[in-house]
Amino acid sequence: MPCFVALFALISPRLALALLFLFTDRMTLAFQSGWIGIIGFLFLPWTALAWVICYAPIFGVSGFGWFIVALGFIADIGSYASSKTARS
Repeated sequence: MPCFVALFALISPRLALALLFLFTDRMTLAFQSGWIGIIGFLFLPWTALAWVICYAPIFGVSGFGWFIVALGFIADIGSYASSKTARS
């Protein structure tokens, strides 16, 4: 399953999040509130995907996981910035 999630993440992070929601329980474990998951799905998909992948039920996100989440945030900001540049 992780290989399929990685392949679908290359196509679209929202598709990978939807597949994780449908076929695993990682989405419900990673986000205590459904609203946070929905907001992440809509506005910060790479960050939400990194959070779900790096989340551990007992410890949360720690150590190197924060680096991965930061890379997801940078990817989200980069995609918004590049879309604004392409429109200009």
